[in-house]
Amino acid sequence: MSIETMTKLATYTVGATSEATITFSNIPQTYTDLQILLSTRNNRNDLANDIVIRFNGDNSSYNWRRLFATGSTSLSSTSDTIGIDNSSTSTASTFSNASIYISNYSGSTTKSFFGDSAMETNAQGAYLQMSTGTWSNTNPITSISISPANSASYVQYTTATLYGIRNMRRAAGNSVKAIGGNISFDGTYVIHTFNSSGTFTPTVALTGVDYLVVAGGGGGGVGGNGSNAYGGGGGGAGGVRCTVGATGGGGSLESKLFLSAQPYRVTIGAGGAGTGDGRGTSGSNSSFHTIESAGGGGGGGTNPNFTGLSGGSGGGSSVGGSASTGTNNQGYAGGTASGQGGAGGGGAGGVGSNASGNNGAAGGIGIQTPISGSNRYYGGGGGGGGTGTGSSSGGAGGLGGGGTGSASTGTYTPAQDNTGGGGYGGNNARGTSEKGGGSGIVIIRYKA
Repeated sequence: MSIETMTKLATYTVGATSEATITFSNIPQTYTDLQILLSTRNNRNDLANDIVIRFNGDNSSYNWRRLFATGSTSLSSTSDTIGIDNSSTSTASTFSNASIYISNYSGSTTKSFFGDSAMETNAQGAYLQMSTGTWSNTNPITSISISPANSASYVQYTTATLYGIRNMRRAAGNSVKAIGGNISFDGTYVIHTFNSSGTFTPTVALTGVDYLVVAGGGGGGVGGNGSNAYGGGGGGAGGVRCTVGATGGGGSLESKLFLSAQPYRVTIGAGGAGTGDGRGTSGSNSSFHTIESAGGGGGGGTNPNFTGLSGGSGGGSSVGGSASTGTNNQGYAGGTASGQGGAGGGGAGGVGSNASGNNGAAGGIGIQTPISGSNRYYGGGGGGGGTGTGSSSGGAGGLGGGGTGSASTGTYTPAQDNTGGGGYGGNNARGTSEKGGGSGIVIIRYKA
């Protein structure tokens, strides 16, 4: 689970000139608690020194209690200190460490805080301290100052880091209501991402559940016979069904789901394989609950399989092959080839481009959706291959993970996994082994 609950807000490191105080100002009020981690050493002529903390510049209204131990003695007192750090007569170049936790810092009640710290000197042992206190002030904490006691200053390399803490209630409305996949949070929704097959299990009934179901992309084809080395068609993208932003094939958005508190199988379709010489194979279907997306069609290759296969999106053709088709509300058709270059595979958001000369044509564009917490493309068609003789270029992969076609020269790129992108088209004069389609993905989200 990857819900972020701790965020680094600021770090301060003392330079060559010693400093009497480290201050964090303009602290944002969007977190639940604060934590400060310290690595400190000061210039007092002693083994150790106290650490003093102040909020909003206030020197009053504090109540304290501390426990202090050296390994041979211990004491309890009401000393005005949050920790202990190394001073100048302790072992050279050693720094203490301390952690300070401040709860409900942005609230309108008295603030409580806790510190634990340790310093050591190789010659004389170690000092440990735990401190707790309250600040009897109802104002939110907007600045924090940390300094060594006894008019000392912090020396070079002393470091303080401030973190904002969101507890689970603030982070996700205490509403992670299912298990399965990689869990994240975008400020409004809890998001479960499945890059491989698994099980999604709500712990309570869920309404208005959004989803993205992307099938595996089709493998790219390889065209030509012997020295002809025609370009193969790009693989079609895996079918896309989605409730947020856009769905495949230009269809209307899918309907949200109502789910009971029971397990639901999630299947991630594999990308189809490319071939050494011939038509690529189709990708596998992806599914979640009652929603199933069709694997992308393989790209066309050598005679008699010039035409790409139909699928979620259709594979591009090679050398005069006919157009393949996509699946309604999932993807588009692949392109056709009237020259020696391969056509682009269809994408979830647009048809594959036709090829008319020696160059491969571009794969169709995928669809864009913000369901993952950021606006991303899925289901791009694979670019067609250029001829393996003379000078040619491969077709660009469609946005959404489609591979870029191989040609006589230049760069070809494989389809991206977990996008449903179609594999690139190749030619048998330039052996390549990465023509497979990209695997699919399933993303499920619900309001926190």
